[in-house]
Amino acid sequence: MEHRHLGRSGLLVSEITYGNWLTHGELVARAAALSCVRAALDAGITTFDTADVYARGAAEELLGQALRGVRRESVEIATKVCLRTGDGPNDQGLSRKHILESCNASLRRLGTDYVDLYQAHRFDDQTPLDETLIAFDDLVRQGKVLYLGVSEWTAAQIREALDLADQLGLRNRIVSNQPQYNMLWRVIEPEIVPLCDGEGIGQIAFQPLSQGVLTGKYQPGQAPPVGSRAASGGRAPMFIRRVLGDELLRRVQELRPVAAEAGLSMAQLAVAWTLRRPGVSTALIGASRPEQVTENAAAAGVRLDDEAMRRIDDTLGDLVETDATKTARMMAVKPDWARSESTAGQPG
Repeated sequence: MEHRHLGRSGLLVSEITYGNWLTHGELVARAAALSCVRAALDAGITTFDTADVYARGAAEELLGQALRGVRRESVEIATKVCLRTGDGPNDQGLSRKHILESCNASLRRLGTDYVDLYQAHRFDDQTPLDETLIAFDDLVRQGKVLYLGVSEWTAAQIREALDLADQLGLRNRIVSNQPQYNMLWRVIEPEIVPLCDGEGIGQIAFQPLSQGVLTGKYQPGQAPPVGSRAASGGRAPMFIRRVLGDELLRRVQELRPVAAEAGLSMAQLAVAWTLRRPGVSTALIGASRPEQVTENAAAAGVRLDDEAMRRIDDTLGDLVETDATKTARMMAVKPDWARSESTAGQPG
């Protein structure tokens, strides 16, 4: 496992981050979840990502249990705040009250005194941005948070936060952005990546496998295979079926020779592609079985050549989404924030 700096910060993160959205506490039994974390540690993964809203807090609890006994300084733990976590009027958003209360609750569930990275899960246009930034800065000063990040913010929102932090004289600025990013979904490339590169903000790319679509296990004209996430219970099928389509699945199958020539599985090809992209500090993977973790982690250190990258672009062609406005349209917060984990169907 190789490590990279998170943006221009001094924090090193493993090239592969293990995340537990839609798995721990929801689709994956406790024993399997613990096995997946052990597999991640065995593969050299040191960076773990979760959120207060995942499985209503159960994901954080399970991650904390899985890392119990592991030397705290040897891992990097990231979590998030913003989406609704309860029925109270302030159990949502990026107000000072919700940020401070949610951070304390996350620390209790994770069983740690601090998190390495605390991320604004979405932008909150119902709260003054200075209130949000000062609350985050206070958490760093208190030693409960080491670094700050955001997830699925637009370039304009990130720019506004950076400028305001400078105006307020805050020393603790945003060092990371966690966007959905993969071969098919590249909406961060036109605006967000150039801005972040210039400001030293690293990308924590989630869904590098596009909900498993880029593994090639979904075949055109066929029902999802038994045991796959698209065939499971819960909310997972709702998210996955948004990106399924026969033409897309046919093109994905055409990537098999590219993977084979590189000596990679389809999943490894997708992760390696993500790690090759400019500005990416780490690729965030999830898993329901430990062998999936082991397979995906093997993409660390792989360097796809220019010819492989070109063939991927040529194969996927017009199915690649690069419309920068889709981040804003898909991730916009509703006036009463949806009570599920996502206001857009693609949380990370």
